[in-house]
Amino acid sequence: MLAFVLRRLVQAVIVMLTVAFIAFMLFQYVGDPVTSLLGQDATAEQRQQLRTELGLDAPFPVQFVRFVGNAVRGEFGLSLRQGRRVSALIAERLPATLELAIAAGVLALVVGIPMGVYTALRRGSFGSQVLMTVSLLGVSLPTFLIGILLILVFSVVLQVLPSFGRGDTLSLGGWSTGLLTVDGWKHLVLPAITLAVFQLALIMRLVRAEMLEVLRTDYIKFARARGISDRSVYFAHALKNTLVPVITITGLQLGSLIAFAIITETVFQWPGMGFLFIQAVQFADIPVMAAYLCLIALIFVLINLFVDLLYFAVDPRLRIERPVTGH
Repeated sequence: MLAFVLRRLVQAVIVMLTVAFIAFMLFQYVGDPVTSLLGQDATAEQRQQLRTELGLDAPFPVQFVRFVGNAVRGEFGLSLRQGRRVSALIAERLPATLELAIAAGVLALVVGIPMGVYTALRRGSFGSQVLMTVSLLGVSLPTFLIGILLILVFSVVLQVLPSFGRGDTLSLGGWSTGLLTVDGWKHLVLPAITLAVFQLALIMRLVRAEMLEVLRTDYIKFARARGISDRSVYFAHALKNTLVPVITITGLQLGSLIAFAIITETVFQWPGMGFLFIQAVQFADIPVMAAYLCLIALIFVLINLFVDLLYFAVDPRLRIERPVTGH
């Protein structure tokens, strides 16, 4: 177990260094921070002085080491667009994105798993066919179109839910949340559903496929032959053995929810990191883009490590020590 964790940590460090190098290259080849900060009318002396202060006149390896050191401390300099520290901007926007992603992830799991089990156990029924058709639409329709349709129905026609913004929020020790206000929940519903639709359909179809495969295995036949009830066979044996691939997909998709909430946040003007990243791209705000890239990579690495550890808790086969072979 310890060796497994150490291997994963080494791999995580390699991945983060690679992502840090890519982010660092943005500073080198995308735009000029000196021109962005001083403007076109700055003198050569002013430009050289700022380059010295920013450390841009140092050799390439020295600059990269400094960048990695600052990134480890969460420092990416000043936003070229807003003139504020990037770490402060990320800290302001991170709660909104995590709140939206977790709400969408929970919704996808709570609805997707039961729907997958139902369509597997009642695969010939009318309800199962309807759910499979709906899931196909959920996988096929682009996220922005789903968001626009939800806004049209619930905000324009029915006028029961707001179409943009985060609503009223409360601050808890520097962490802002809308989950403690009614208005915050109302603003969360449509973005969370929009972001969850694809994940929900994916989880439902995965659970259905895995459930059907498990139900055809020999040990399920033996369990039925021993007189075990259908409920125990379905939920204590079959469903439990579908959890390993579901955990994998769910873990990776949670990272995707955080990383690719950009479209949803843009459609609903949700004040999260994705919306901040879109604004940074439009104005070539390299420090914000680099910080976003490194943060998303870190989130994926941590989620993958957590998913690997869950394997040991769910699948006992992975906890069996490999025999030591020798001559």
